[in-house]
This record gives sequence, structure tokens and C-alpha cells, in this order.
Amino acid sequence: MQSNTQAIPRHSLSIKLWPPSQSTRLMLVERMTKNLSTPSIFSRKYGLLSKEEAGEDAKQIEELAFAAANKHHEEEPDGDGSSAVQVYAKESSKLMLEVMKRGPKTKEDGNMEISDEANTAGGAVFDISGGKRSFIDGEEAEELLKPLSVSGNAFTKIIFSNRSFGLDAAKVVERILSSITNQLVEADLSDIIAGRPEVEALEVMKIFSSVLESCQLKYLNLSNNAMGEKGVRAFGSLLKSQNNLEELYFMNDGISEEAARAINELIPSTEKLKILHFHNNMTGDEGAISISEIVKRSPSLEDFRCSSTRVGSEGGVALAEALGSCTHLKKLDLRDNMFGVEAGLALAKTISQFADLTEVYLSYLNLEDDGAEALATALKESAHSLEILEMAGNDITAKGASALASCILAKQFLTKLTLSENELKDEGAILIGKAFEEGHGQLNEVDLSTNGIRRAGARFLAQVVVSKPGFKLLNINGNFISDEGIDEVNEIFKNYPDMLAPLDENDPEGEDLDDEDDEDGEGDDDGLESKLKDLNI
Repeated sequence: MQSNTQAIPRHSLSIKLWPPSQSTRLMLVERMTKNLSTPSIFSRKYGLLSKEEAGEDAKQIEELAFAAANKHHEEEPDGDGSSAVQVYAKESSKLMLEVMKRGPKTKEDGNMEISDEANTAGGAVFDISGGKRSFIDGEEAEELLKPLSVSGNAFTKIIFSNRSFGLDAAKVVERILSSITNQLVEADLSDIIAGRPEVEALEVMKIFSSVLESCQLKYLNLSNNAMGEKGVRAFGSLLKSQNNLEELYFMNDGISEEAARAINELIPSTEKLKILHFHNNMTGDEGAISISEIVKRSPSLEDFRCSSTRVGSEGGVALAEALGSCTHLKKLDLRDNMFGVEAGLALAKTISQFADLTEVYLSYLNLEDDGAEALATALKESAHSLEILEMAGNDITAKGASALASCILAKQFLTKLTLSENELKDEGAILIGKAFEEGHGQLNEVDLSTNGIRRAGARFLAQVVVSKPGFKLLNINGNFISDEGIDEVNEIFKNYPDMLAPLDENDPEGEDLDDEDDEDGEGDDDGLESKLKDLNI
């Protein structure tokens, strides 16, 4: 017993990265099981795997990936085994993607092959969205929708997106769907009136709304229909009849202040809502206030997106306060709005309640150092399993980097960090790099492009991430790295060139704008390191 205990620290100090320990292999299986059985873009289209099936597939994927990496290591030994780790990670990712695209296996199928028809929650998916966007007339609708007319069919989800329905086609849809409304629980009606005149488009939406209003839907996607308020009200009878929605999407729909107010007015209940997405709309502050009323009534919300919606400080504060009732939130995306510091501070107060957050997207919100520091401090104490953190384009300097580094150090499950288009410079970059030095075994992507980083910061970041098992990409393009610094970074990644993003937009002359005391940059590391000695992270 004692000898085993002594062997553990000797193993942990070894520079050998291959083969991985059994506990590491089991951790990867658990991670893949979670990813395969969690709703995603792929599960919408191909179906969601049960945890049992996901676990079986994850074990098979890990075994195949391990065998491929082990063979690589035997044929091309590289000393520490780091290249085998890369093969292991890439092969796992490739096989996992194949399983996601395959969807759940049929009972007769025991092999990892893509099934002909995706299933979801025990029902079949009827999907006509493949291929190029096309206009559908009545005759073609009859032919396309024939499977829905078959007596006893098991379709519970329809995907009509990427097809533009004319009035004749919509009437065919009305007749055929009326026979299966009692079994439908998911409806994807995104992009169904593209290119149609407004009068015809509104009438088509009313027909779809009328025939589906008797359904008890869990999933409804009305994205990409350029609806505005008129379109929202054309779907009014459908929206007013839904009390069990768990997922609702209004992306790229021209949701104005008036349209947002109409949505808030029409939807009777959102108590069961888990996913609510508004993206690329012209909502503005007043529209955001209406959306915040919906959010307040959605205590089960797990995934909220309100990105690229022209929301300013007032609307941002309203959304932040409304989110306080959503204590189960796992994913938050508020990118590309005009929140400013005040809304950032309000959001920080709310975000401290979200223990289950795994993905946070807060880029291009004009947070500045004060907002970024408040949010980083709040995230440090919450979001215990945070995997993705994006705060690009927020005018964050080295001052704000200290709080960010403290937060990052506490987030050992972090897989992706994006802090591009800020003003971190070398000092901030090294602070961030130091936070990654210990642990962070699941980290695979770091983006600090366009941050005024020079030779010292670039070299330090490269040295920290290159040895991370499973790491995929470091982006430090668009900085002020000298030619010598670029050579050093390339040398660090010489065995893993795919892990380093291009440096074609780097400006070597830019480094001369600041700190000209040391032209070759040799003293930068020492100077910055001395500044960082007292950093408590």
C-alpha cells in the first residue's frame, strides 16, 4: 500500500505524456458521454442519444482513438508522447462527430453507422430541409409531404426550413398536417417564406399557425422569416395556444420593439421554457425590456441568447435583472450589443447566482475594465464547471487582466478562452498565461489576437499552452510580435504547426510604439515577471 502511494508522485512528475493513465481515459469517456447526450445543433437534426447509448459509444470511441494513438506512438516515437496525445484527441473528436451525425441507433443496428432516419424522444423526424433553398408549389408539396399522409406514421417532429412555401403549398400543408397535429411536439418553421411577397407570406404564416395551434409543442423555431410585428401576429394563434414550450427561437426575424412586445403579449406561459434564442434582430432597449418580461416568467431557462440585437445600457440592465430568476442557466450569450459598464455591473450581480453555467459569451459589449473585472470576480465564485468564456472586443487592459486571471485559474474545466481585440499587451497576456500554467488539462483553444502583444507575451503564451494534452489552437495573430519573436513561437510549435493560427496579420513594427528601451525584447520577460510576483491567483 505504501509503495503504491509513493509511486504516484513519481509518475506525476514524469514528462511522459503517453500513455495516459486509466483515470484520464475514464475522464475522457465521461466527457464524451456528456457531450453526446446533451442537446446540440446535431441532436436537433439527427436525434439525441440516451445516456446509456452515449456511454457505450463513448467507450468505443475512446478505445479506437487510444489504439490509433498507441500505434502512432510505436511507429513514430517522439520522446514525450505529445504527438500521440494529439492523435488521441483528434481521433476522438472525429469519431464523436460521426456518432452525432449518425444519431441514435436503431434496435437492429449494433454498429457505428449513420442511420437512414433520425429519431427523437421515441418519435421520428420528418425533414425536407436538405439541399438548396427552393420554392415549393402545391404539386411539389403533395409529393414531398406524402410520408406524413401515411396512416399510423410516427412523426413527432417536422423540419420545413429552407423551403419557401407559396399559398397553394401552404394549403396542402394545412390539409396533411391536420391529421397528425395530435402527435407533433416539435416544429421547425425557420426560413419558410423567403422571396415571397409580403401579403402572400403573411397568409402562409397564418395557415401554418392555424393548423398547428392544436399541437402541444415543446420545440418551435420561427427563425429566418423576416417577420417583424406583422409576422409575429400572423403566428398569433399558434403562439397563444402554447403552454408547454421548452425551446423557442426567433433568430434573424426582424424583431423590433413592437415585435418583441407582441411576442411578450401573445405567449401565455413560459414556465417550462429551457431555451430562448433571439439573435440578429433590431430589438433595441425597449424591445429588450419586453424580452426581459418573458425571461422573468421563465424560471427553468437553461440557455438564453440575445446577441446582435442593438441593446444598449437600459435594455442590458433590464435583461440582467430579469435573468436573476433563471437560477438554472447553463449557457448565456449576449454578444455584440451596446451594454456598457453599467449593464456589465448589473449582469455581474446576477451572474454570481449561476452555479451551473458552462458557456458564457460576452464579447463586444463595451464592458471596459470595470465591467470585465466585476464579471470575472462574479464568475470566479460561481460557474464551477465553466467550459467556454468569451470576452473579446471589450477594451480590457492589463488592469482588467488580473481579475480575469484569477477567474481563469479557478476554472479547471475551461476548454476555450477568447479575449481577442482587447488591449491586454504583454503584461495582460502573461497574467492570463500564468493562470494556465497549472492544471487546465481540458484546454484546447486560446484566442488573444489583436491585443498589442509583443515578443515576450507571445513566447510565454506559446510555452504554456503547447504542452497541454488535447490542445488544438493558439491564436495570437494581429499583434506586435517582432520577427525574432515569431521565429521563437514557430520553433515552440515546430512539432505541432496545426496548433498555431497564422501570423500573417502581425505587425512587427507595432512593438516600437511602446517601451522602446529594449529593442530586441530580451528583458521583457524578467520585467513582467517581477511585476507579477505579488499576483495572488
